[in-house]
Amino acid sequence: MSRAQVLEVVGHDRDEQELAKAIDFNRLPRHVAIIMDGNGRWAKSRFLPRLEGHRAGVESVRSVVETAARLGLEALTVYAFSTENWKRPTDEVSGLMGLLKLYIRRELKTLQDNNIRFGVVGGLDGLPKDVQDELRRGIRETAGLTGLQFSLALNYSGRSELTDVVKRIAEGVKSGSIDPSTIDESTIEKRLFTAHLPEPDLLIRTSGELRVSNFLLWQIAYAEIWVTDVLWPDFRRRHLLEAIVAFQKRERRYGGISAAVGKA
Repeated sequence: MSRAQVLEVVGHDRDEQELAKAIDFNRLPRHVAIIMDGNGRWAKSRFLPRLEGHRAGVESVRSVVETAARLGLEALTVYAFSTENWKRPTDEVSGLMGLLKLYIRRELKTLQDNNIRFGVVGGLDGLPKDVQDELRRGIRETAGLTGLQFSLALNYSGRSELTDVVKRIAEGVKSGSIDPSTIDESTIEKRLFTAHLPEPDLLIRTSGELRVSNFLLWQIAYAEIWVTDVLWPDFRRRHLLEAIVAFQKRERRYGGISAAVGKA
């Protein structure tokens, strides 16, 4: 990659330039998925309401989406709101819904200007009507774009997704449209919310927690997992670059053995 291309991605920050130079741009992960965690702890450490942590986290989303698009990644999916998050206090949930609407209104033109296609992974119909309307507008007005596919996982649960897929396959078998003997992995994959996306190559989790939290359970079967202690509101371009550098240092065997062992 030329110096000019590096600067296009990272600007003039020397540490970020060095990270960008360490990346093999011919072996980028096609799809990066992120569990955004730590907003509440970030706010608590500053004696602020939890919603202020979510508000600060929006800046991290902006930085990561911009960087992913400049790097030329194919897809980026971030875990924004799980089905379990409905259990949180009403004022926090209401504030999160408001932030969602505000994000789409403020960022839509930026997404369009940067050829970024917006989407939602999860139960869109289960969200408040005004939030649905704003999200559907974002989906509709970026549908023809051809760059990064940026998706928000909203009202999402990996187990619920798989349960729904099983139900639909069972209905197909019952109606005669699906022959049970033909059911294979592709039968499931084409019914997932992410059927239009490549499987995640890299799963990033912030705040140091070592769990996948019911996120893309089928899809991350062979994803490389990178965990950082950085809380989500502090996550920026440098951290995404670090994750990609770490990803490229790993040997992905998909259940096989390493090339070195195979030659031994």
